[in-house]
Amino acid sequence: MTIPAGIEAQLLARWHALIPDAPDVGRTLLARYAEPGRRYHDMRHLLDVLGTIDRLASYGDDLEAVRLAAWFHDAIYDSHRSDNEEASARLAEELLPAAGVGSARTAEVGRLVRLTAHHQPDASDSDGAVLSDADLAVLASSPERYGEYTAGVRSEYAHVDDAAFRRGRATILEDLLGRDFLFHTPYGRKTWERPARHNMTAELALIGG
Repeated sequence: MTIPAGIEAQLLARWHALIPDAPDVGRTLLARYAEPGRRYHDMRHLLDVLGTIDRLASYGDDLEAVRLAAWFHDAIYDSHRSDNEEASARLAEELLPAAGVGSARTAEVGRLVRLTAHHQPDASDSDGAVLSDADLAVLASSPERYGEYTAGVRSEYAHVDDAAFRRGRATILEDLLGRDFLFHTPYGRKTWERPARHNMTAELALIGG
């Protein structure tokens, strides 16, 4: 995939603001988000998540950890495997100490990255709520953007036949729709809960779930 220059520059600036003395780590992560085959879990998604964290900043405690977790949360993404979040968390735990990040914050980043496997933070986990809501905010996007998101995900699973993909996707949507709530910050629940459920219900009907 061709790296979008504008997005790359924005992300490099954001990385420099977080860890100015480790530019190589930021470039390594961006190279991962630009890997061939990524059609949704790419640099645009990373920039969107970071921007949404900015909007939710008043709800977090350790925003540096949350932003670092956003950088790493899809650093390893392979649609053939089921342990991407765990692998991404381990990558963070490997690279961050060498970039000068302390052990406590590194551990917190790993914990937050692992949380994105299920997006169900504890009620007292404010940082987990911010990261989870930022990652799922696309579910509440406009119909056009939601369509781009679903098309991107389908493209990432091009190796899966249509019937199997529809079954798997329906299972994910039904699980999310069956939760008491999708979002965990007050802003997310007030602003995104209803449109997200509308989008997912429409998608589920479209694929025959």
